[in-house]
Amino acid sequence: MTRFPCALTIAGSDSGGGAGIQADLKTFAAHGVHGLSAIAALTAQHTRGVAAVHVPPVRFLRAQVDACFEDFRIGAVKLGMLATAEVIHAVADALEHWRPAHVVLDPVMVATSGAKLLADDALEAMRTRLLPLATVATPNIPEAELLLGARIADGAAADAALQALRARGSAAVLLKGGHLDEGAQVVDRYADATGEARFAHARIAVEGHGTGCTLASAVAANLCRGLAPREACAAATDYVARALARGYRPGRGDVVVLDHAGG
Repeated sequence: MTRFPCALTIAGSDSGGGAGIQADLKTFAAHGVHGLSAIAALTAQHTRGVAAVHVPPVRFLRAQVDACFEDFRIGAVKLGMLATAEVIHAVADALEHWRPAHVVLDPVMVATSGAKLLADDALEAMRTRLLPLATVATPNIPEAELLLGARIADGAAADAALQALRARGSAAVLLKGGHLDEGAQVVDRYADATGEARFAHARIAVEGHGTGCTLASAVAANLCRGLAPREACAAATDYVARALARGYRPGRGDVVVLDHAGG
């Protein structure tokens, strides 16, 4: 039997099925990649909000990660919701021990409402422990502002933020442009040691749920299948645009869940 490439997501679980671990595993499957998971947080949520969050003991999180690496050939790791500094340090320790070929960091730090999700010590741990381990970091504009401690008000500031983020250690950065007003298109900016690129798609006038999780997991899946980081990011942005265009509303809330299988 054919051995599928394997990708591991270390992130939070979404009981509503639209984001987090659930979105990651759907995305891996859509790309022909076997999905593994280590759950760093459990959430009670639906399409209208989050009711509760539980963070399992870090020893159990580490046990999940070790179990995956001990049995599977992991081509890429995707990092999502890591709620505390303790969790971030535990994940960084595990990655430094196992040394996967690729790490995709989705620095989940800001809620849709704009609320900051990480304490200051966790934010600093994200900067110092995880960014230097990332093959690709995929922040949105508010997250990049927190990582850099600087406002990103327009396209020129976003261009400058790319290299500033790379200077903090990530080998490549895909800065998501959905929060910037650049007309009828969403422009995602990419930079690595060889140069920069832009990936533009028509703006879709809906509130998408799980787009950031899906994008990062698509990048990880593409790296797992052998694409170079720039090509992996380009293909991932195309995938998310298609999945969002085919999105649907499974709950009573207004948010649109991506069609991962049809994307």
